[in-house]
Amino acid sequence: MQFGRLHVAPIVSGFLNEFPDVRVELTLNDRNLDLIEEGLDLAVRIGPLADSSLVARTVGSVRRVVVASPAYLERRGVPQAPSDLAAHDTIFGMARSSAREWRFGPSRQGVVVRLTPRLLVDDVDAQLQAARAGRGLARPLSYQVTPDLAGGTLVRLLQDFEPGPLPVQLVTVRRGHMTPKVRAFLDAAVATFRDVDIIR
Repeated sequence: MQFGRLHVAPIVSGFLNEFPDVRVELTLNDRNLDLIEEGLDLAVRIGPLADSSLVARTVGSVRRVVVASPAYLERRGVPQAPSDLAAHDTIFGMARSSAREWRFGPSRQGVVVRLTPRLLVDDVDAQLQAARAGRGLARPLSYQVTPDLAGGTLVRLLQDFEPGPLPVQLVTVRRGHMTPKVRAFLDAAVATFRDVDIIR
């Protein structure tokens, strides 16, 4: 939802300005919605695609990053390696999986660190608010903390151990013919994303 608010909603607004006779229904959701079942023409997906029936155009990439506030790091120290995380307070999202672990390294064979989070919260904005307040280390996607990193309210940690980038893709259902409206929006979105720095 946050990616949609930050990057997709402005594209929709510009598209509506350019095409005054077009109507758009923008759905923001953190789930991967079924395009056919939901009647959607286009979606944004972050990460590898499991569904091979979709046509995808990669428009950028993001990373999972470990962050903490300067005050927390001054109080508790700066972790130098993933193994140091066991001695730190961590903030986790409430994912469907019960595994409380963070993976590091460029491949699936990287380091896995199992953790006991101090705080579990189901909203990324609340996770980041807690991290800014010095509650512990969080692991959001890079685009979610771009302003914090630039402003110094959060510090990026363990950069040498980060997993590889996750693709940001615009996806459509594999159809014989794309409507002119959908193609126009897709082209506008691709052009806009070309000028947006969504990887840090």
